[in-house]
Amino acid sequence: QVQLVESGGGLVQPGGSLRLSCAASGSISSINAMDWYRQAPGKQRELVAVITNRGSTNYADSVKGRFTISADNAKNTIYLQMNSLKPEDTAVYYCHARGLVDGSRIPLDSWGQGTQVTVPS
Repeated sequence: QVQLVESGGGLVQPGGSLRLSCAASGSISSINAMDWYRQAPGKQRELVAVITNRGSTNYADSVKGRFTISADNAKNTIYLQMNSLKPEDTAVYYCHARGLVDGSRIPLDSWGQGTQVTVPS
């Protein structure tokens, strides 16, 4: 019931910045929180940042102080501002939405298609 589309990935030199966007559509009111995950080749997918429907945020230790998650509710969009990028940040970044379907206890668990971020060594 929720569709997510990421954009904004690309190739950035070490120390550079990127801003990822994730536009949500569908049953927006079902969303309790949205997350950014990333997955590097041969590695497990890891949680990068979280934002709740109350505006609380949390970050993985590896990105704390460098990345910022935010939301523009009028645009149904969340962002991940990535500064001071490092080669180890290279991964496919995925947007994730979670919550409960309106009027039920059916879990909502939606993923975007992913966007590639590359920071060369």
